[in-house]
Amino acid sequence: MTDSVGATTPPRLRFVAPLALASGASIAGYELVYETYGTLSPARDNAVLVCHALNASHHVAGTSATDPADLGWWDNMVGPGKPLDTDRFFVIGVNNLGSCFGSTGPMSTNPATGRPYGPDFPVVTVEDWVRTQARLADALGIERFAAVMGGSLGGMQALAWSTLFPERLGHCIAIATAPKLSAQNIAFNEVARRAIVTDPGFHGGRFYDHGTVPAHGLSVARMIGHITYLSGDTMAERFGRTLRRHASDTALRDGYRFTFDVEFEIESYLRYQGEKFSKYFDANTYLLITRALDYFDPASAHGGDLAAAMAPARCDFLVASFTTDWRFAPERSREIVAALLANRRRVTYAEIDAPHGHDAFLLDDVRYHALVRAYFDRIAAALPGAPAHAVAPTRNHAALAA
Repeated sequence: MTDSVGATTPPRLRFVAPLALASGASIAGYELVYETYGTLSPARDNAVLVCHALNASHHVAGTSATDPADLGWWDNMVGPGKPLDTDRFFVIGVNNLGSCFGSTGPMSTNPATGRPYGPDFPVVTVEDWVRTQARLADALGIERFAAVMGGSLGGMQALAWSTLFPERLGHCIAIATAPKLSAQNIAFNEVARRAIVTDPGFHGGRFYDHGTVPAHGLSVARMIGHITYLSGDTMAERFGRTLRRHASDTALRDGYRFTFDVEFEIESYLRYQGEKFSKYFDANTYLLITRALDYFDPASAHGGDLAAAMAPARCDFLVASFTTDWRFAPERSREIVAALLANRRRVTYAEIDAPHGHDAFLLDDVRYHALVRAYFDRIAAALPGAPAHAVAPTRNHAALAA
């Protein structure tokens, strides 16, 4: 595929020096798994960091060298000629500390006990992740990113970069995100966590020792989350009230079987998504990451004043939201924009009329991709030594969009 970064094999880096965490704990000897795409310029000024959301990883684009069917979670965004063009930018995806996709996390061996960390893995925050990403950048010899980009929880990390390391990024691209979770969002996360911790297979987080997996709890947690990622219109269009039909159905009355088994297509879809999730995601990691989501609130240290929290930022911003995203609604993005404008930051804001809900940031909306493409054209044109035609398309973008 000419517009793919191809097969990737992720390297890993080990960090010996202890990392002080926001909780007061520290961790030493941890590893981070990452992937890179494109070529770092001689001036090392074209690097873009992509931060991942809850159930994603370092595998942003391309296919896995060990599994050709494993496509990067943002492959439609990152690659040659794509909105984040790897012909022009050096893109880095890193798996966060505490994850279950290669970086040190609850499944890793605790050197103090010789057993998996399990529930003993320290609580991590968005700010902790950003500090580990900065250490990775140091190790790769990148002093400053052209941009830090993310959607949802990844967007929170991008915002944190702009205030924790204001001199180390030129642009912050925060998509479908929020300056903090609403009480409703925290409530959804808590119900999902309770589904996991009350599963008999959880064993207080030490299920590795028991050879079990809290699959039922993980499945329910994913079903809850998945409902919040879709809009009502998307659910209605894709599933409506359509019933499942089987040749063996003999006890139907007015189309219903009157049972508590799966009858509606939406039920079947959610169960499928939940069962699939329970086979590849770690329960302790789910607890950690949803709690990091809950804790993110940069304004809390400033008496709730988001403008004061964003005051250290020096970069330019692209903030984008989607009209049908009710989990990270557009008004939350507008809060971010208002705080940035209060600090006289340069902000581009787009509110995209898309029907897909929160998941829209992962999908192929032509207007959304055109926005991101245009913004990266602007970044590329401003890089030292950029050719006069830097903003010109390097591919037939109209054909790609179609």
